[in-house]
Amino acid sequence: MSDYPSILLEQAVNQMASLPGVGRRTALRLVLHLLRQSDHDVEAFSTAFTRLKKEVLYCRECHNISDSELCPICASTRRDHTTICVVENVQDVMSIENTGQYNGVYHVLGGIISPMEGIGPKDIEIDSLIERLTKGDIQEVILALPTTMEGDTTNFYIFRRIQNAGVDVRISQIARGVAVGNQIEYTDELTLGRSIVNRIEFKA
Repeated sequence: MSDYPSILLEQAVNQMASLPGVGRRTALRLVLHLLRQSDHDVEAFSTAFTRLKKEVLYCRECHNISDSELCPICASTRRDHTTICVVENVQDVMSIENTGQYNGVYHVLGGIISPMEGIGPKDIEIDSLIERLTKGDIQEVILALPTTMEGDTTNFYIFRRIQNAGVDVRISQIARGVAVGNQIEYTDELTLGRSIVNRIEFKA
């Protein structure tokens, strides 16, 4: 017999608990909270996620989440478009933006090379990065990937691809103020900001 008094409640809890970092107790608390809200509030909550899934776009330039073909960062004339910061995911863009220490543009890979998980170079946005670089407007590429074995593998692969493409750009990486093994999105803003400002030349 189910621990829940309602099959509908159990199904809602199961869906909520499928989210990253949400345990069943937290899921139950969130579902019961929604159950106490007005129909209008719950419909607005549901509509927000439905519209997000159906209508959200990815920037044609950097692959960041956007409401239009070009994200606000890529479209901004106040950003330094000669510097590209390469990150693993959208969360990393948000984390770096929160530091207030970076004024260039980004390139979101959508993952990092991880043979154990079956993720290779063709599964992430490396080709489009090289394509951006061959246009000749970029002066520096900052590698801001996780300080893990997978992150270092991806850094090295990108470094070699840039070399083989014959693109003349400065290649740097964030300073190791970010602890080895850390994900960018979980690094505090002060440390992350200093790591961007004090970035060092990438050496294979």
